[in-house]
Amino acid sequence: MPLTNLQIEKAKPGPKVVKLSDGGGLQLWIMPIGSKLWHLAYRNSEGKQKKLAFGPFPLISLAEARQKRDEAKRLLANGIDPGQQKKLDKIAKALSDAATFEAVAEEYLAKKQREGMAESTLKRLRSQLRYVLPGLGKRPIAEITAPEVLAPLKRIETRGTFETATRTKELCGAVFRYGQATGRCKEDPTQALKGALTSHRVKHRAAIIEPAKLSGLLRAVDDFDGQVTTRIALKLLLLVFTRPGELRNARWDEFDFEKAVWSIPAGRMKMRQPHFVPLSRQALALLTELRGMTGNAKLLFPGNRSVLRPISENTLNAALRRMGFPKEEVTAHGFRGTASTLLNQSGKFSPDAIERALSHQDSNEIRRAYNHGAYWDDRVEMAQWWADYLDQLRKGADVLAFRKSAEQ
Repeated sequence: MPLTNLQIEKAKPGPKVVKLSDGGGLQLWIMPIGSKLWHLAYRNSEGKQKKLAFGPFPLISLAEARQKRDEAKRLLANGIDPGQQKKLDKIAKALSDAATFEAVAEEYLAKKQREGMAESTLKRLRSQLRYVLPGLGKRPIAEITAPEVLAPLKRIETRGTFETATRTKELCGAVFRYGQATGRCKEDPTQALKGALTSHRVKHRAAIIEPAKLSGLLRAVDDFDGQVTTRIALKLLLLVFTRPGELRNARWDEFDFEKAVWSIPAGRMKMRQPHFVPLSRQALALLTELRGMTGNAKLLFPGNRSVLRPISENTLNAALRRMGFPKEEVTAHGFRGTASTLLNQSGKFSPDAIERALSHQDSNEIRRAYNHGAYWDDRVEMAQWWADYLDQLRKGADVLAFRKSAEQ
């Protein structure tokens, strides 16, 4: 006789599996531990006895179990083994899930991570993906159209963040091209979006390039009344002119005080190549002072909340604002522009040596390797000259301008 819900609910477990039949091969198994599981007993086209699990009661109700039984019977009537079909459906779902935009994007980012992409860059890319995942994430990547991609990009534009919209489009394009390479989509719909987004002008980071103004900045940093470590970070950044993130994340084990060199690993460099920074006497003195404060930590500049994380990326710029320098006048990243401009104007050093000091990579690998060795002595001399020059500016000495004629 067919089962009833009341009969199922009152069924008690025994020392062995209790099987209650509903007809047509549908059975409810009462397990000794008390769980109740739906099974279908059937014979395939070859006459072999098989069983198919439908799931537990009450998650699968009596009505749902009967529906699944009837669906299985229809498959059998068409010569299809329902157990085998269930396996095939599971595989198809797994393949389908692996072909969504979100799955392909995650796979692409995992590949970039294996290739050595910096964690800060990966974090930025994941942040950009958040703009498009709500609408595109679960969609099969092969079915996504250009208008679907454009919609979230336009929402970004409404905030006035045109550069973010463009960068997010470029990231989506990279994901689609990776999907093409791995056989999960045939085209990159972002190619059809050329001209669809508002173009933006590249804003160069504000930098002080007049010696007289730099003199004022140096004295302001000396008088900064905030955290001592922040003041040291600003002074170091002016001396070594690396990217702020490279200094914020610097570790003590990267510094060789005897050889006066800071070795930055490739994983933290924008161009994914290790970079070596010669240290002037002034830089070494600052590092020695700092080591007395944070030398027990791994990071030179640990954050206030955790010694395992560096100071915020806004710390240095916030200090500059506190000193009265607006963002339109100077940024921490702009220290690189300051050094580049004044070192070139000095006429004392090769432009190639200056470029190498700024970690601007030559596209030619052989030339890049040659330049690293060829300009190291020049860079050591340049680092000390630059530190001495900043000291003179800080004191207000009469070295405020370079002649731009024969020396250029």
